[in-house]
Amino acid sequence: MIGIVMFFVALFALLLGFPVAFTFGGIALIFGVWAEGIEMFAFMPYRIQSIMENTVLMAVPLFVFMGLVLQKTRLAEQLLESMGRLFGGVRGGIAISTVLVGALLAASTGVVGASVVAMGLISLPVMLKYNYDKGLACGTICASGTLGQIIPPSIVLILLGDVLGVPVGDLFQAAIWPGVMLVGAYIVYILIYAKMNPEAAQCIERDESISRKEEVFKALKAVIPPLALIIVVLGSIFAGVATPTESAALGGAGAILLSLLYRQFSLQMVYDAAKETVKVTAMVFAILLGATAFSMAFTYTGGDYLVEEWMLAIPGDKWGFLIITMIVILILGFFIDFVEICFIIVPILAPVAELMGINMVWFAILVAMNLQTSFLTPPFGFSLFYLKGVAPKGITTRDIYRGVMPFIGIQILVLASLLIFPGFYGM
Repeated sequence: MIGIVMFFVALFALLLGFPVAFTFGGIALIFGVWAEGIEMFAFMPYRIQSIMENTVLMAVPLFVFMGLVLQKTRLAEQLLESMGRLFGGVRGGIAISTVLVGALLAASTGVVGASVVAMGLISLPVMLKYNYDKGLACGTICASGTLGQIIPPSIVLILLGDVLGVPVGDLFQAAIWPGVMLVGAYIVYILIYAKMNPEAAQCIERDESISRKEEVFKALKAVIPPLALIIVVLGSIFAGVATPTESAALGGAGAILLSLLYRQFSLQMVYDAAKETVKVTAMVFAILLGATAFSMAFTYTGGDYLVEEWMLAIPGDKWGFLIITMIVILILGFFIDFVEICFIIVPILAPVAELMGINMVWFAILVAMNLQTSFLTPPFGFSLFYLKGVAPKGITTRDIYRGVMPFIGIQILVLASLLIFPGFYGM
């Protein structure tokens, strides 16, 4: 039972606000030495070396850099303005354009914070100006900003690919249809909401000085460059021309080219993007090292066998296991970050999933879809904090929480459909 006690002590320490990497590493050291002695960590340097030499994980800083460069090119602003004009005549049109831009930003940048902040600064004031319901406006922005967790190239999928030993390219391909389904579900909800509450999602009056043809041309001009980058990055993986790491490097170079195209290139911009990339990468790898020590201590103390025994005893065979797993990850997502869940919870559950003959690509997509929900769930949903940080004074935390609830429900419904009808998604 030592491993189980260690797990709950780690969760409690995280809830108290202790730094994640040091919590996992420190608790692993204390319990590991107590249970097995200091000799247990003799192989730790070799594990660290294998992590640092992992070519799959090299894609993480490269995709982060690509996203940060694109964040600084006014890409989101131009996309939102163009899409807003195209869909402005439809009830709920600004919210629909926000969802579509969120999907494009997810596929080109994948940085949740950047997407939510950009749309919060640009799209939220416009929606409030046209008397959109505050909850609908906030919920749309938060939900659209988190699409980067499931739509490739997603950092979550790269981490899950490494943890589960599944090719990242396969995960990217498998994630496309669930991502498209989620975008479609958001748009359907907005259209229904606007139909039932016409005053809460009004149309924008068209600018008669600009022809429809000009509007479409401007929209295409804003959409085509990032779309071309998406096709190059993902297309090179799907065609088997490049590995995810190589395509990430290609994406970084493409982002620099786009910054030149948008006339936003400067050495200072590259320096700032590189500096932020180092910070994010250092955070991810510090957590990974702490999690490696934790999983090592957990395994040595027999915690993995105990979990396996409990999971195999769940009624309903693999369906019982999958349902319980999804509920546990969903609840944990309320309190801890996706990186900790990827590195601590998933490695514990993965051997049981393999033992039950579950398709690991399908399992990874289920987990990724579930982890996306963690960005929206109060009290620690990161998207909620990002939006609150840039929202006008009239927007309260209650407005944001109220707004995200329907979108959390939509995500759970799409997750349930992926669980029940995997064949529909090509799994």
